[in-house]
Amino acid sequence: MPVKWLMHWQPHQGATLNSQILTEACQCVESQLGGAKDGRWKTALTFYRPMLRDASTPGDLPRDFLGIALHDHPGSYFFLLRAHRLILQADSSIQSLMEKLQSYKARVVLNFEGFQYRLGDFQVRVGKCGPSLSEALRGIMMEVEYLPLSSIEKSRQILEDFFDIWQDIVNRRHWPGHFILIETKFCRLWPSRPLYSSTYSGTICQVAWPN
Repeated sequence: MPVKWLMHWQPHQGATLNSQILTEACQCVESQLGGAKDGRWKTALTFYRPMLRDASTPGDLPRDFLGIALHDHPGSYFFLLRAHRLILQADSSIQSLMEKLQSYKARVVLNFEGFQYRLGDFQVRVGKCGPSLSEALRGIMMEVEYLPLSSIEKSRQILEDFFDIWQDIVNRRHWPGHFILIETKFCRLWPSRPLYSSTYSGTICQVAWPN
């Protein structure tokens, strides 16, 4: 599984979040980085809460957890139990089963969607975040994936160089804000894993910035 880094847009104090930044960021990936558009992508993040019907309900049930449908794993659905530091993978049909059981209810659903670009050994995704039933813009994010390597440490310098190049492009555009790199602490979850698969990398990267 390739290494992924995630960045999110942080407006300057007093500046507002607007879709123009998203449009210009996509244009810069094409014109400044030489990216070739490679289709669209969409990931859905759901916040679940238990539906407690009576006081006898077991108290050891998770108070809440996240469900994630990743664009690059359409046949799977991932659950993140943050309190237990667990990630579970299931068939995508589990969502229909949960609706029938009514044990947990989806409280908030956020969609991350946008365009995907190919830049040599890099895959770049730029997109927006917003509630599923609204056109409101909640955030702008950028995901950079380095395809040849799955080692976090071996690919770090390459991705840092990519990030520096991108930040230089942003600074020259004088946008009212900047992209912030999300430094995911994998060692807190899996200290003995020098490599990581889609279950670990994709899921954690997608939820690193949920709001």
